[in-house]
This record gives sequence, C-alpha cells and structure tokens, in this order.
Amino acid sequence: MDKMFKLMGWWTGIFAVLFYVGDMVEVSLIMVANTGFFVLLGFLNISERMYLYIFGAYLTVFFVGFTYYTTFIHIPGAGH
Repeated sequence: MDKMFKLMGWWTGIFAVLFYVGDMVEVSLIMVANTGFFVLLGFLNISERMYLYIFGAYLTVFFVGFTYYTTFIHIPGAGH
C-alpha cells in the first residue's frame, strides 16, 4: 500500500509540472502539496487499514471542497 501512495505522489508531481507549464500556477501549487503529502505517507509504513482510512478522509475533504467550489465560487464560462 505504501508503494501506491508513492505512485500517487509521482503522478501528482507530473500533473504539477504540466499545470505549471500550462500557466496554471495555483493548481500547480496544490498538486505540489498533494505530491508532498502522498510521498510522505508512502514512507510512513503504517498498516494497510490506516492507509485506507487516511485515503478515505482525503477523498472526503477533496469532494467537499470541490463541491463547495463548483457550487459557490466557480463562474461557468469564465476564462481567459
């Protein structure tokens, strides 16, 4: 399970670079934070059950934040 968190750290790192190249600096910084979080968790070597609890909490926080953003903050059609 720790290898999967390291893998998620790898992919969020790739996304951070791609967002930065695409001039989306704010999202890139969020992905850098996710990369650090996942890689740190990958090196903790805790039990598989605890990894699943942490991932479930991460998904809950993400979905609540994403739903709040898309409902109350995001303006449809607004862009460059």
